[in-house]
Amino acid sequence: MRKSILLLSLIVLAWLVSCNRPTATPLPTQTLSPSATQAVPTATLEPTSAKTMSSPTATPGAEMSATPVSLGPQEYPSDVNPLTGLRVADTTLLDRRPIAVKVNLIPRYATRPPWGLSQADIVYDYYHNDGYTRLYAIFYGEDASLVGPVRSGRLLDVDLTRMYQSIFAYGSADAAINDRLLNSELSSRLVLEGERSSCPPTLQKPLCRFDPSGFDLLLGGTQALSQHITSQNVANGRQDLRGMYFHQEAPPSGDAVSQVSVRYSGDDYLRWDYDPATGRYLRFQDNVYDQGSGEAYAPLIDRNNDQQIAAENIVIILARHEYYRQPPGEIIEILLSGTGSGYALRDGKIYPVTWERPTLYSVLTLRMPDGTPYPFKPGKTWFQVMGVNSVNSQPAEGVWRFEFRIP
Repeated sequence: MRKSILLLSLIVLAWLVSCNRPTATPLPTQTLSPSATQAVPTATLEPTSAKTMSSPTATPGAEMSATPVSLGPQEYPSDVNPLTGLRVADTTLLDRRPIAVKVNLIPRYATRPPWGLSQADIVYDYYHNDGYTRLYAIFYGEDASLVGPVRSGRLLDVDLTRMYQSIFAYGSADAAINDRLLNSELSSRLVLEGERSSCPPTLQKPLCRFDPSGFDLLLGGTQALSQHITSQNVANGRQDLRGMYFHQEAPPSGDAVSQVSVRYSGDDYLRWDYDPATGRYLRFQDNVYDQGSGEAYAPLIDRNNDQQIAAENIVIILARHEYYRQPPGEIIEILLSGTGSGYALRDGKIYPVTWERPTLYSVLTLRMPDGTPYPFKPGKTWFQVMGVNSVNSQPAEGVWRFEFRIP
């Protein structure tokens, strides 16, 4: 009966979206509508300009600095967030499931700045279709009053929701993808838009509409999403999230890297610049459609607090990508299970690593070449998921570049 209600809600949602919300039409790989390529109204930055903004300050919230030298991967103090290695001021936040929200950054003129990303503990950035990525943002140690813009899910979201035992809010999906989500054991923890409502989000309507200049964006709030799931009599207690190992000191090996860029397509590329003053990586995002004229970047800002998105850890995951459905209507299956290779960055250094997901419900973990656990720096982590045939280069000293390839 629950699945029937969910499917009926989904049909109603699809009708509402088609009638009331302008959405980006899936684009062929080699073409792009003019509106999707419009730059955000902010200064263009040169690729080598790493310090164009003041360093972000600590976001007021639940997270506090970690005091132990090392934590995990099997045991954590009760007041430590196992996804960040940081002590939490309000430990009741850990007595619930993580909340995951699907966030979109395309088209840039309508979706940026996004809401809430600076407050996420972990973010997965991965390829969706037609040259574009979206973000699976996980909130646990902090709440975000608004998160978004919220858009549709993809197949990898099933694996990520299992790995982090999360609540998952998304804005519908292709029927084949929804079939996998809604017919899984995760169905009771999925949140889709029901009756349209204006923001702010509430317990009854945790997804809401915000309409700046006719864009009609879907947003959510993490506290409202968690309360909503609890109100539906879904188990929402503390979960087993063991697996990540944290250490305040970086391994002595590793090459010095001050900047890493990641290119998924000419209209979807990004850069992380290391800021020695804070020990964090600052996020810069594509600001023009590169049709051969060159890439241009702008700082990616969180609209909740006007801070530039930053993270203590950046991880490049190389995983096999396969076509579940060939273009047009491209759907990608990303095989993020078992083991694979990748690179991890912290404290201005890069390390070759092996990623592991040994069971269906295992949190993704990393190992050093000698088999010992990779030590994440206490703080936030962004995963850039790329195909195993993706290429990397070092165009300048201390600069690495990754370019996406399928598979």
